[in-house]
Amino acid sequence: MATIEQINEGVEINGPIKESQKKILTPEATAFLALLHRTFNKTRKDLLQKRVVRQQELDRGVLPDFLPETKHIRENDTWTGPPLAPGLIDRRLEITGPTDRKMVVNALNSNVWTYMADFEDAQAPTWDNQVSGQVNLYDAIRKQIDFKQGEKDYKLRTDRVLPTLIARSRGWHLEEKHFTVDGEPISGSLFDFGLYFFHNAFELVKRGTGPYFYLPKMESHLEARLWNDVFNLSQDYIGMRRGTIRGTVLIETILAAFEMDEIIYELRDHSAGLNCGRWDYIFSVIKKFRQNPDFVLPDRSAVTMTTPFMDAYVKLLIKTCHRRRVHAMGGMAAQIPIKTDPEANEKAMDGVRKDKLREVLAGHDGTWVAHPALAPIAAEVFNKHMPTPNQLFKRREDVTSVTQKDLLNMNMPGGVTEDGIRKNLNIGLGYMEGWLRGVGCVPINFLMEDAATAEVSRSQLWQWCKHQKKLESGQTFDKQYALKLLHEQADELSSKAPKGNKYQVAAKYFEGQVTGEDYADFLTSLLYDEITTVGSSRPVAKL
Repeated sequence: MATIEQINEGVEINGPIKESQKKILTPEATAFLALLHRTFNKTRKDLLQKRVVRQQELDRGVLPDFLPETKHIRENDTWTGPPLAPGLIDRRLEITGPTDRKMVVNALNSNVWTYMADFEDAQAPTWDNQVSGQVNLYDAIRKQIDFKQGEKDYKLRTDRVLPTLIARSRGWHLEEKHFTVDGEPISGSLFDFGLYFFHNAFELVKRGTGPYFYLPKMESHLEARLWNDVFNLSQDYIGMRRGTIRGTVLIETILAAFEMDEIIYELRDHSAGLNCGRWDYIFSVIKKFRQNPDFVLPDRSAVTMTTPFMDAYVKLLIKTCHRRRVHAMGGMAAQIPIKTDPEANEKAMDGVRKDKLREVLAGHDGTWVAHPALAPIAAEVFNKHMPTPNQLFKRREDVTSVTQKDLLNMNMPGGVTEDGIRKNLNIGLGYMEGWLRGVGCVPINFLMEDAATAEVSRSQLWQWCKHQKKLESGQTFDKQYALKLLHEQADELSSKAPKGNKYQVAAKYFEGQVTGEDYADFLTSLLYDEITTVGSSRPVAKL
């Protein structure tokens, strides 16, 4: 058997390591990461190439449908997911946010049932953000995270059981360029998952929960199969019982919506259900069908959860999950309290109540909030209408079938307006500017915007320009008009922001994304090199 030193041959770190991070980047942990990379990276890359081929088919007009080769899985009523895991039986209210130390303390002190610590959409993946986030979760699990910032003390509450921790790693498409194995950057997914699991799996079990994860951006059941293989190897490697890990899959791509049964089936004993990742789902619809004029959507504000394709997606997700005895989680309430305007704040909070009421009555087992102040509102709605720990018994037998046509039904009222265009520009520029400064979750117009909402904004602008969409004013949205409005918004935002802001840099990148020509697969991939400072390589074996 190879030694830790032998496994670490070929492993290099290209970023600085702070003293506090040395307990995370240990030789044993880096050897585990190397094992994951060498075992699974080829499969990951092959699956990403399948995405490219699938996109080419969509561009030719081939629409997705339920897979004939997995019909036997969908029609088999005998299989289910595993028994609910400790700490995940009741997850009626989940708060989400990045893994900076202040957020971790505030989230765990919130009146919620679980906290999704986000290494993905809500966090700009600078080297320091990702590694320090691991330090913060390591300390939080062991209740050693108290700290002082200025005059304020941040301490974990001791008067209640803390929310169950769930970590979300980056998607399969992202890499961590600061950590290479045999000359290749490791997958961001495996880096985030591997460090969290290796250091915390046994400690979490000892404290009554387990190593739980949210799995983002998947496009097929084969990508879920890869996660299941990762889980099995990881548990075997440290001597943990298979099935201890649980993963909740975010159904946030239109292609995954056609494979919900199959995704749960692939994860088997590791499945903790599915989640309606609403904003990424809308982004995926626009992205995947961006060449198809039949899928041009109106202003973002008109694309609500009650539109036909979104309603069908929710019904199918709940029905599928409850048939398989796993959780069907609802979506994000991104509102932020408006402290300066009580009337506007009440209107916004009423919108949250209505959204959460729709979710609980539909049969969701829980929901998301982005801000602790929204927790009492969401909890009140779910407590009133879901007195039981979950609603797995709610089988949605009224939903006889959800067809391909239902999932692709884009019929909805509304058009495209200049106001809608400017809002998309503001959101896209605002998010990208924050991301370029290392901030992955940005408050804009009293909404907490992350990569998903920025992607919707960016993709709508591209789509409208590509198809020369007529605005309600009668003007055509073309390249010249798009760039004119882009630079107007960038100049305005830049002039109002502190000196040294990155709005003009953001605008430079955004130029290529709003004219219906170039289209980056993800904004995060497009911008990654701007926040990546790869230093001189240092072999782990010599650290």
